[in-house]
Amino acid sequence: MQASLRIGCVKYLNARPLIRGWPGKIEFDHPSELCHRLARGELDVALVSSFEFLRNPIYGIFDDISISSDGSVYSVVVAHRGEFSEIEEIELDPAALTSVALLRCLLAESHLNLRFVSASAAKPLGRQRGLLLIGDQAIRFRQDHPHEFEFWDLGKEWEKTFHLPFVYALWLIRPEVLDAKAMANRLRALRNENLANLDVLIAAEEDFDHEFCKVYYNDYLRFYFGEKEKEGLRKFQRLCERHGLLPEREIEFNVV
Repeated sequence: MQASLRIGCVKYLNARPLIRGWPGKIEFDHPSELCHRLARGELDVALVSSFEFLRNPIYGIFDDISISSDGSVYSVVVAHRGEFSEIEEIELDPAALTSVALLRCLLAESHLNLRFVSASAAKPLGRQRGLLLIGDQAIRFRQDHPHEFEFWDLGKEWEKTFHLPFVYALWLIRPEVLDAKAMANRLRALRNENLANLDVLIAAEEDFDHEFCKVYYNDYLRFYFGEKEKEGLRKFQRLCERHGLLPEREIEFNVV
């Protein structure tokens, strides 16, 4: 395996079981920026948006490892007041590549035609405005406003509609990198070790309440990329094609 691979990872709580304890250097960044850096060849391997693979399927995928949900995910939500059906526009998180595509697909499948606005056009959240939140920002917002807002959970809506897991992030490796299998094996072993010693990982957590972390990791998140997750990713691909977010084409999942 190459000695000095440049490795990137999302800097969210949901990634800790996949990267905590890695002995080398890790470059942490927001999902969208990691996608750009991987595409430019500034990173060799990165835990990034599943949508990045679908729109640029040149990468290898590390098999049996992902950040997924099979129902509510808690940390990918639209915050809103009142009924969701009253919303007319949604403010998007610029870092949320996969989640924005997922939101667009879910709304289109529900025949909801809402406006999307950037954070620069932000206004107070009234009954006609929702806010897409992902990752740690979503967790903190929910914990800071437990009764002030309703939360439309995109993982829950996906599973309710399609009865499949949803894959948010994958370990992707650039095609020119040698010995991808060895790297994949090391990261799978690290995932297995962290999940087998989840209490130790949670005890080291400094940013979030430990009891919440237990619930989050055990009840909301999945860290595998098996046949059902692959089926869910294929479904996401087809929906993105149907709704004009991706070109129609055959994509091979080059798993290692």
